[in-house]
Amino acid sequence: MILVLKKDITEEQKNHIRSILRREGYLIRETSEGGRPLIGAIGKAGQALDFFEGLPGVEKVTPISSSFKLASRKMHQEDTLVNVGDVVIGGERIVVIAGPCAVESREQALAIARKVRKYGAVLFRGGAFKPRTSPYAFQGLGEEGLKILAEVRDKLGLGIVTEITSPAQADIMIKYVDVVQVGARNMQNFELLKCVGRMGKPVLLKRGLAATIEEWLMSAEYILSEGNEHIVLCERGIRTFEPYTRNTLDLSAIPVIKNLTHLPVIIDPSHATGIREKVSPMARAAIAAGADGLMIEVHHDPDRALSDGPQSLYPGQFGQLMRDIYVIAPVIGKQLDFGYLDKAKAVKVMKAARGEGDRRAAFLGETGTFSHKACTQYFGTEVTAVPTSSFRQIFDAVRNGEVDFGVVPLENSLTGSIHENYDLLLEYDFRIIGEITLRIMHHLIARPEAKLETIKRVFSHPQVFQQCRQFLEQHPGWELVSARDTATSVKRIKEGGLPTDAAIAGKEAASIHGMAVIQEAIETNPRNYTRFVVISTGQLKNGPRRKSSLVYSTGNQPGALYETLRIFAEKGINLVKLESRPIPGKPWEYMFYVDLEADIESPSFKSVLDELEKRTDYLRILGSY
Repeated sequence: MILVLKKDITEEQKNHIRSILRREGYLIRETSEGGRPLIGAIGKAGQALDFFEGLPGVEKVTPISSSFKLASRKMHQEDTLVNVGDVVIGGERIVVIAGPCAVESREQALAIARKVRKYGAVLFRGGAFKPRTSPYAFQGLGEEGLKILAEVRDKLGLGIVTEITSPAQADIMIKYVDVVQVGARNMQNFELLKCVGRMGKPVLLKRGLAATIEEWLMSAEYILSEGNEHIVLCERGIRTFEPYTRNTLDLSAIPVIKNLTHLPVIIDPSHATGIREKVSPMARAAIAAGADGLMIEVHHDPDRALSDGPQSLYPGQFGQLMRDIYVIAPVIGKQLDFGYLDKAKAVKVMKAARGEGDRRAAFLGETGTFSHKACTQYFGTEVTAVPTSSFRQIFDAVRNGEVDFGVVPLENSLTGSIHENYDLLLEYDFRIIGEITLRIMHHLIARPEAKLETIKRVFSHPQVFQQCRQFLEQHPGWELVSARDTATSVKRIKEGGLPTDAAIAGKEAASIHGMAVIQEAIETNPRNYTRFVVISTGQLKNGPRRKSSLVYSTGNQPGALYETLRIFAEKGINLVKLESRPIPGKPWEYMFYVDLEADIESPSFKSVLDELEKRTDYLRILGSY
């Protein structure tokens, strides 16, 4: 059962409730939902629910009907985030685990690890103990394999995922690995589940070959009941009568799992299909269906692999898949971050702007805006997000050392560039250290009791009204009221208390303020994306650099701009943006903002910069990232 506590409950009342529950033999878990404290109690009821509802400080009691209590979303409304070093599974960023089926040698493991890390994998998989169908097949290198995996982590910074096959391996697993995998054949090995529950390390729990979703979650319940809440579920295909693939990948399990449990779920399309050509299509489909990540088998020479070679991708195929996922992820509100590990490491070693405490990043508006989402998706949990009231305030906060970073939008795919921020980039001597693109989905949000027919007034940012023009034209009687940002508009309708008021914003803002979405996806064009950049006073040390932004001016003579662009063309550098902006105080003279797919500050492009300086009156590198 779940005890919903009153907001004004005292600590003394909480302690009284805890003591009664423990006396009755309940296992208790404390959490919160929307700022309201909750206590989950699991055990055989010795008292009627009315008894607990009558306790001082208890607002109501809700029974949990499912057999998996601790894994149930009723017990834990918010998504569980599983931390593996700098990597967070279940958050805003897609996590990709990649590597060979088995560790075959030191050289093999390091060669593959370098490749998958280059293409964006953040955790490395490799079997040291291999449960095989045939007793004559390669069984793994054992502890020697674990030592090799530990070397991969030490040299490349990739967390290690490997399978445990017996409780007797627990001690060496604790010594060498970061994530303990329970394989499909051991999903209902209950003594092993209890063991990994007590180990305290994150657990990747694969679905059994013929297990129902409830059986899978009950296996997770064994681990949770031992006090380990760091569980990642892995769908790897179930055995059916279909012979054309190794197993049948149950993608429908993803939305089902998301509804039933708070635990993150990833997909293993390699074992699901067993055929190299089928892995990438299923991986793409899994991300589109809402998976938190992927587990992909990759081998630099799969034809000679000692196990599962036919389903292992070549490194180049893995690289192409990662580019596909990078494009797909924003559609479902997530990101694939190619610089995940490098960025996390660089942020960790930098000194905080205020000298001590957390590193901070400023964004526009209230918690729940798209700018806030861009901030959390780019930095994850590594940086504290700080709301501000204007773009200039973001730039000032960075300059004054109040924050370490600023997150500002530069352009929208429908409404074009945010010129104010381009001008601020020229005014302030900052560096662009990163970028992120969000798909912008606007929803009509109102109080839970409101209906579309009763709406009379709508709050939002003026640019949002423009992006939702076609929908709003269908309701000409509505009064449109400008707000500072989308989250503020939702806050205003909550505080106003009128069922005739609505706001246009993202789902996150509705969830934060307890409001309801009464019409989804009302933007005129579904291809609505906003590109944000991250600014700072200096470059991240050893951070990722795959792109550069420049601003320059040329002489006012024919062919001057062409001559600068010819330099890039001759060096094979791809331009992804070119925009002109008037130079303040100089009528009819312009600055050109240029984005390049190259680290223009690297030694290999020194000749390009030298040539560019000769053909420009003014040149400044805004950043390489």
